[in-house]
Amino acid sequence: MRITGDGTTGGTPARSDGGPYPLHGGAAGSAGSPHRQPASTPVGPVSDDPAPEQVGYRGPTACAAAGITYRQLDYWARTGLVEPSVRPAYGSGTQRLYSFRDVVVLKIVKRFLDTGVALQNIRTAVQHLRDRGFSDLGRMTLMSDGATVYECTSPDQVVSLMEGGQGVFGIAVGVVWRDVENALSQLHGERVDTGETLVGHNPADELAARRNRAV
Repeated sequence: MRITGDGTTGGTPARSDGGPYPLHGGAAGSAGSPHRQPASTPVGPVSDDPAPEQVGYRGPTACAAAGITYRQLDYWARTGLVEPSVRPAYGSGTQRLYSFRDVVVLKIVKRFLDTGVALQNIRTAVQHLRDRGFSDLGRMTLMSDGATVYECTSPDQVVSLMEGGQGVFGIAVGVVWRDVENALSQLHGERVDTGETLVGHNPADELAARRNRAV
């Protein structure tokens, strides 16, 4: 898919032959899009461990995992670029809580901004990431030439885009996902329903801990 700043399609058209698909404001998440799939519900850990949607990360933790400043986090939340999906700030004394997926998006936004991608294109890309199924993100690569963002879901699409001259910068969402997961495994999370502090809340770590307890 392709994003353009004016919300129109241009350059490489949407392809039905498996090639890279350009994003733009009207196509992301629209009916009939060849890459659109129903959102899948993440399966939470077994036992008494909280499901992923029951865990939030406070602003400083989200900043540390995404590699951004608190000023950036606050500005992006206030302008609606990346808002916390677990709990927004309701006023003085309340803490925003970001989901794991939110933190992944924060890190992707940071990388796009660092390479000069237009803010309007980033906004549309963020919405597209939110619309995609949880399981879709790990195999997605976002490519950009600075003016346009394309979605690729296979190595062949990445090669096709590079050969066409459109992609000069790429973000493998799965790699960002793992980076954030590793970072959060060393930081504090918060259980939404009880407010309990969770240290190193990483599903892989939890599974290992359960295995150790069973030995």
